Amino acid sequence: MAEMVKEVKIKDTQVPVVFEEGNFIPIVSLQLVFTNAGHLSNTKDGLADMSAKLLNEGTKKDGSVGFAQKLDDHAVDVSAHVGRESFVFEVSALKSEFPYAIERLKELLQDPNYTSEALEQVKRQKIGWLTQKKSDFDYIAATKLREILFKDTPLARPYDGTFESIKSISLDDIKGFVSTHLGYNNAIAVIGGDISFDEAEKYVNELLPLLPKVKKVKTPWFTASDKREIVFIPEDTQQAYIYFGAPFNYTYKEKDQYKAKIAEYILGGAGFGSRLMEEIRVKRGLTYGAYSMLRRTKYASYLSGYLQTKLSTQDEAKALVQKVVDDFVGKGITADELEAAKKFLVGSEPLRMETLSQRLNRAYNEFYYGRPLGFSKEQLKKIETVTLDEMNAFITSHKELSDLSFSIVTKK
Repeated sequence: MAEMVKEVKIKDTQVPVVFEEGNFIPIVSLQLVFTNAGHLSNTKDGLADMSAKLLNEGTKKDGSVGFAQKLDDHAVDVSAHVGRESFVFEVSALKSEFPYAIERLKELLQDPNYTSEALEQVKRQKIGWLTQKKSDFDYIAATKLREILFKDTPLARPYDGTFESIKSISLDDIKGFVSTHLGYNNAIAVIGGDISFDEAEKYVNELLPLLPKVKKVKTPWFTASDKREIVFIPEDTQQAYIYFGAPFNYTYKEKDQYKAKIAEYILGGAGFGSRLMEEIRVKRGLTYGAYSMLRRTKYASYLSGYLQTKLSTQDEAKALVQKVVDDFVGKGITADELEAAKKFLVGSEPLRMETLSQRLNRAYNEFYYGRPLGFSKEQLKKIETVTLDEMNAFITSHKELSDLSFSIVTKK
């Protein structure tokens, strides 16, 4: 059965349910996605992530070990995780064990392990992770790039937290975040596998009424800086970590997303064959890999990319990134590049739709971004027929991509 979106009424709200039935193997998965409840909703740095981590510590009744044992005994998975925009509960199990898995999620929602012992445990884990990140130069460079591009916005903040913010988070902070961000009225259910829609609807009706009604907020929009800043971060490193970004005046609402997809692929998304890789690695041997993406989300649209190089060639590599982007938006692409991009993007489509989870994820994204189901397939048809003149008109209209800022971790 093809994916579909229906609605289930929970109290005063019509809750969207993204659904696909697939009985090739007897497995069922469910996600409860809470919008505007991710990192960008932090009232303290790291609070959303810490809330998810504490909810992965089981129930107060069973404790972390006891709850985990109950899950293991039936080979089911119940977990929480968080992204920039959304907070997610995920349940997966064999069809025969799925009712049991749902009961465990209900227990978790009604009796989370809000104890000082559990909180201290997740704090220790998070502080250990942050300690490791002190020597992760990719993480340092990427974090600084966000600060440069999105100064004085939530995107610029260390949403994974700092030592100080993590230590300061209390049980009341987490209880407050959960009770004000995870509600039946900001949920989207994503369900698939060996299950009928009637069964899926039954589970949604069991789970979501356990949650409160929360205040829904509009996703804010953040514009990337065009100031062409360069920041050097001195570290005890043997090579340079170069991260770069620029504004991209194009939103997720545009109907010709296929043009951005082709441009992204040719500039830096293709690996070997992309402009950045060809000029920086293949022709000059300055790096093992150079990549870039045109990010188009509900909160921002921007170019970001990265590479590593020797300390002695960091200035050359940085200048080359700028030249490659300048040439790209100044002159456009060639017919050969367009043809190669078309062949890959269209030819590899079956690999992106092999599994149930891939299909559900695509259907969820189409719904989340306000697109009709099947939007991606229609975009593929347009990729096949787009002309070189159309693509170059699109690319050369985005001169703002040349307004690159750089975050470079280099030798002290």
